[in-house]
Amino acid sequence: IKEALGTDEYSGSIQVTSRRPVFKSSYYTQVLNIEDDKFQFKFQQFSQLEFNINTFQNNLTSVLAYYAYVVIATDYDTFAPLGGTQFWQRAQQITNNAQNAREPGWSNSSIDPKNRFWLTENYLQPVFKGIRDCLYEYSRNGLDVMHKNPEEGRAAILKSLDLLKEVAQTRPASLNMQVFFNAKRDELINIFMGATPEEKNKVIETLMLVDPAGTTKYAKIQG
Repeated sequence: IKEALGTDEYSGSIQVTSRRPVFKSSYYTQVLNIEDDKFQFKFQQFSQLEFNINTFQNNLTSVLAYYAYVVIATDYDTFAPLGGTQFWQRAQQITNNAQNAREPGWSNSSIDPKNRFWLTENYLQPVFKGIRDCLYEYSRNGLDVMHKNPEEGRAAILKSLDLLKEVAQTRPASLNMQVFFNAKRDELINIFMGATPEEKNKVIETLMLVDPAGTTKYAKIQG
């Protein structure tokens, strides 16, 4: 964060990442990776940080609470189908409370479809359900079974990516798809570098469809 307007007002970006353990493994899988470049706040040293879920009090605590709920929601989505819904709804409540805030990043205007409001709004809409379904299938039926059967786990991950196709067709280049692949792109490459030629061809075909921004990176899968 860089200092901007005077000694108490700051403007910059915040990087939010989270990971969860893979069953019977020392491996942790990244499930969230967001860089928010619309982070502005005022803060005086030794001031108390106060937050109320029912009202917007200040931008600093609202942003921190918002991303705390986003982290929890994403984590719950990896353990149960749509398991994080109640936490996505709380994050959404924070964005609704902040609609009159002077700081950027909260607006429900379609002029800026890639901000905090739209991240949560999208995840709670049926058209984006495929992302959350994919995250669950990828995590529980894919990664979490690889300790006993790597081939079965890899096949489940490959199948889970099909759940993203409809999202990619209806909402191409959406913020939510970008967030998913920011967390998973490198991991997918590592997983499928050891796959069969047939799996490699299939996963590259799918990934180029749902994440064209990563096409160059996915070429590494072929070795």
